[in-house]
Amino acid sequence: MSRPDSKPSLGETHTVTNQPPAFCDVNLYSSDRALGSAVDREGGSWATPDLEAYGALMGSARVYDLGRQANRQAPELKTHDRFGHRIDEVDYHPAWHEVMRIQMEHEVHNLPWRRRRSGGHVVRLAKHYILSQVEAGSACPITMTFASLPALEHEPRVFAEWEPRLLGTEYDPRNAPADQKSAVLIGMAMTEKQGGSDVRANTTQARHMGGGDYELLGHKWFCSAPMCDAFLTLAHTEKGLTCFLVPRWRPDGTRNPFRIQRLKDKVGNRSNASAEIEYAGTWARRLGEEGRGVRTILEMVHHTRLDCISGSAGIMRQGLAQALHHVGHRSAFGRRLIDQPLMRNVAADLALEVEGAVAVLFRLARAYDRSSEDEGERVLARIGTAVAKYWVCKRAPGMVYESMECLGGNGYVEESILPRLYREAPVNAIWEGSGNVICLDVLRALAKEPGSLEALLTEIRAGDDPRLEACATRITKQLAAVEAVELGARRIVGEMARGLQASLLIRTAPAAIADAFLAARCDGDGGRVFGELPVNIDFQAILEDAAPALA
Repeated sequence: MSRPDSKPSLGETHTVTNQPPAFCDVNLYSSDRALGSAVDREGGSWATPDLEAYGALMGSARVYDLGRQANRQAPELKTHDRFGHRIDEVDYHPAWHEVMRIQMEHEVHNLPWRRRRSGGHVVRLAKHYILSQVEAGSACPITMTFASLPALEHEPRVFAEWEPRLLGTEYDPRNAPADQKSAVLIGMAMTEKQGGSDVRANTTQARHMGGGDYELLGHKWFCSAPMCDAFLTLAHTEKGLTCFLVPRWRPDGTRNPFRIQRLKDKVGNRSNASAEIEYAGTWARRLGEEGRGVRTILEMVHHTRLDCISGSAGIMRQGLAQALHHVGHRSAFGRRLIDQPLMRNVAADLALEVEGAVAVLFRLARAYDRSSEDEGERVLARIGTAVAKYWVCKRAPGMVYESMECLGGNGYVEESILPRLYREAPVNAIWEGSGNVICLDVLRALAKEPGSLEALLTEIRAGDDPRLEACATRITKQLAAVEAVELGARRIVGEMARGLQASLLIRTAPAAIADAFLAARCDGDGGRVFGELPVNIDFQAILEDAAPALA
């Protein structure tokens, strides 16, 4: 029995208080009002039960932990087996394979091509957006596999052979001939060390072997997801740069020479391998006409860029969700953080950024769904994807950093998901065309398709607000200054993106969100950092819409 005046044991230092519960076991679909509204509005409501089930699975503690594990242990290159045979394989953590299995089972790699119904692109992008919040590295092979099918259509015989495999849903991680699998993955190897985005500077050569068969000799500086079953690539024939499909195995059942030289040590996207490779007498099949390889591969790029927008928007949403969860539970100076005016300003501003990204993403998804039957939608999808790819992907790193800061020191440690999101955030702005490349592509689209500008301005003006009309006027004037257009391309494309987002929010979002977005993004200087919203907006309405738990 202790004496009445005894002191507590020196081992009892503290109890844990004022810490939020773990953010997991949350339905990443049904808890996201902006996402659910966008899917319903743009034609995907038929998949609501499927999306709710997927959202619950991806938001579970188990899958969050799979994402953590997959990113803690990077893929490992195995160039040879123990007997000295060249194998060129990559070992991944089992958690990564499980995430891939889930994605293929839920058709994230092929849903519009399998379902062939209105709203297919909308529904698939909702899943891709959720995937990017939990384990973005697996989104790379998922995206490329999805986007490869339109490119393969350029060669009917190749398409007939590979389409059934691309429509499969059973993940098979073996490095085995494609005809032994019910489903396959397609990667991409385009850029070379001397050219980067300037693929016309590529030096890889293709020698015609008869029919549609060729032999490749050369190197590729970036090969994404080198564990895939085949790759789209570019090489020169006598007629110019041509697109090819490079399977991992030859028709006779032997390994196709596909030399993985090393894996890139990247800032982020750690769970996914990116490699330098060499072709050394590598068998390939031509896709499309000789000398028209860039045109062929653009069929793929058109879809991968939309996934860049989705990936960035998903990362931003997860950063916002983590920040709102923390400030809703954490107290300082006698009040919850979310009840303190300056934090409310920051949190609401972050929420507006996600609202704008989601609105433009799913409007473009609808345009993709309708492109084959509506020329106006096709043109909008072309110009709008480039505009949104530049802006949404460019905004993601700063937005995720600000989300991290909301958590203070808790957000800066690896046990938090924020460092991983922060490292991941730049990749979509770099992949498939960095900022300058995309802005120049916008100018190219405007020049090649005269209807592009009208389609974009019509969409902006549909918001029916004087500030949007002023935005459209500024865009027109800046484009008219021909001698300075390229120099000012970033300003012009940024103006296009903000105007498009604002117009969509006026037409689709609660008034409090639309009014605040216009005031913050289309008036004055637009805010130099997050947290500079005007003081007279409806902060509570914005925060309630972004995080129902805070209502």
